[in-house]
Amino acid sequence: MELLKLATEWAKAEVFSTRFFIMFAILFIIASLGFWQLGKTDLAKAYIIPTLVAGILLLIIGSGLNYTNIQRVKQFEKDFTINAPAFYQSEIERSEGTLKEYTVVFKVIPILIIIAALLILFINTPTWRAISITTIAMLIVILLVDGTAHARIDAYYKELKLVEIKK
Repeated sequence: MELLKLATEWAKAEVFSTRFFIMFAILFIIASLGFWQLGKTDLAKAYIIPTLVAGILLLIIGSGLNYTNIQRVKQFEKDFTINAPAFYQSEIERSEGTLKEYTVVFKVIPILIIIAALLILFINTPTWRAISITTIAMLIVILLVDGTAHARIDAYYKELKLVEIKK
């Protein structure tokens, strides 16, 4: 039963964490509306579409992850009841795979941030400047949320390994 409690607590923490994607998405969409209503300069007007797109992307990411993790919480008890050893093994494999994916994420996103920063330096048009700055802001949000998620899945994986020792 300790395994089920551990898995459920992890999934509930993920549900809470993914809501930050939704919160930031709403902030990006509000910023887009603000630029649309109040923007007077070319640069301010150039932010309308990029911030809207970033907000929609974050909303899709957050909603998808939120839904997936809510379903996961519901499924954990069923899977654990049906076959606890198989549930344990699937959680070990899933957390190992997720940890490997985060390794890629934490290498690719900084490279994308660097590329966007270079675009700011070398392309001096309002549209590209707005796209680059919005991209950097969105990628920083993803890094912040994924950074905490990575720490959580790493701790979860280590706890799963301890559960195996106690068996």
